Amino acid sequence: MNKLLYIIVALASLTAGSLVFYKSYYLAQPEHSLYYQQPRVLKSFELTDHQGIAFNNKQLNDKWSWVFFGYTSCPDVCPTTLQELNFVYDDLKAIAPTQVLLVSVDPNRDTQEKLASYIGYFNPEFKALRAGHSVLFPFARNMGLMYAITDVKNTAENDNQSSASYSANRYLVDHSASLVLINPEGLIAAIFKPEQEIGQLPTIDGEKLVSDFAKIVRLYP
Repeated sequence: MNKLLYIIVALASLTAGSLVFYKSYYLAQPEHSLYYQQPRVLKSFELTDHQGIAFNNKQLNDKWSWVFFGYTSCPDVCPTTLQELNFVYDDLKAIAPTQVLLVSVDPNRDTQEKLASYIGYFNPEFKALRAGHSVLFPFARNMGLMYAITDVKNTAENDNQSSASYSANRYLVDHSASLVLINPEGLIAAIFKPEQEIGQLPTIDGEKLVSDFAKIVRLYP
């Protein structure tokens, strides 16, 4: 009788331990991102990738997509973020099929050729996408992001360019440093916002990105 009781207690303890492990591992919630328990719909869109191939909602199916809005003339946030994504890219792919997408917010200067050269520098598997502002603005808003063109005045002396020419070619684009995660059904699953400190460049923490991604994939039905 005592032996049977010991067996029952042992099985109960094992079951309880299994439930605790299941809840702590498989049901653990993301800690470093804005996770949508009910994924948001991504409206139909049509962009073009750096190879001149059409890219739309269909290219988001059956894989997880990391979307970042930036541009090739960006002096700091864009190269830093893309480099960090390159560092953790193999870790992300080990968790689930993954693609990284840079969406240019500067279509006037970011030609197909320029984007191809730029994105290939970080990782040949990354893709760069472009479209006119009439497509980009609603696409960005749909993802909960924004961007804006900022004029840069010509204050340099001995500049041979006219002011009009200078203004047309020398400007910055204010844009979010966040990453949007799209699930294999083409729905917006989460937004990863950069860590920001006063006087410091907003940056994405690769380790936290990988950690939350694993949790989101486990929660995916």
